[in-house]
Amino acid sequence: MIEQPHHLPPRLGLLSATAADPFLTEDLLRGIQGHGGVDLAKVVEPLPEEDPRWRAEPLRELIDDALHQFKENRTEADAWLAPRLHAALRLTRREAADRRIWNHLALGVAPDYVVWRHASAPSSGSADSRVAAARFKGAPDRQCFSRLWWAAELFRDGGDYAPVVVACSNQDLIHTVMRSDLVDHRPTAQALVRVLQSGIATTGREINGLMAAINTAGATLVYDAMAADELRDPEDLRRWIEEAETAPPVPRHELPTGPEEEPVPEGSVETLTKYFADLFETAPVRGRAPQG
Repeated sequence: MIEQPHHLPPRLGLLSATAADPFLTEDLLRGIQGHGGVDLAKVVEPLPEEDPRWRAEPLRELIDDALHQFKENRTEADAWLAPRLHAALRLTRREAADRRIWNHLALGVAPDYVVWRHASAPSSGSADSRVAAARFKGAPDRQCFSRLWWAAELFRDGGDYAPVVVACSNQDLIHTVMRSDLVDHRPTAQALVRVLQSGIATTGREINGLMAAINTAGATLVYDAMAADELRDPEDLRRWIEEAETAPPVPRHELPTGPEEEPVPEGSVETLTKYFADLFETAPVRGRAPQG
């Protein structure tokens, strides 16, 4: 596997997909040889220097800890890193939607982590593993770091990241659910976590079947009318972001705390959890005998 770049940027910047392309060499994607970092820095657009959120060192240290702690099981790193990345990089959703930030984090700050986490198993007849370029500069549900940040954003319960750990512990849930607009409805996200915790649906086939049933039912049934959510005060997030300058390092052995927003109404979560459990009884799960 490759090592981190010799020249680590002191701050995050904006790296366009076009500017990133020349550095996504076959040697990099196969984990043979990375880049030094100096030439990459020349094509990065800087972010405001007065904003403490863009410091790269705390993020690199967090990533190094994940590399060390999960070297025996790389998929388990997602559940640990997602809430801590979200708490360390305090973004608005508009900022997080800018893929150029994630391009730079992946290619300029931690390409070694991307290769380590997402290298595929060698194909038949080949000794080489390979990372898809989309893990460096792809869609939010595919890119190495944006998928973790958005998972934490969508599954956190106000400032509580515990549901994020549950969600990110199941790769099938993340892959399937993050492609659905329904997960932006907070009670739906929390109910899905409850369904997963209960053991009702855990395998990839079961989760795919459940999501198909939920999306079909959602075409005629509006979930926010069935399970209302509290309106979030934007001042809570603004205050949390402003506190980035004085915030202590993200804890490693306990979960961080997110924005002090109102938690999801418990009654709404319970209503949808029961409804989804009932939906699953007749969900189209491949390989399961039809329910009578």
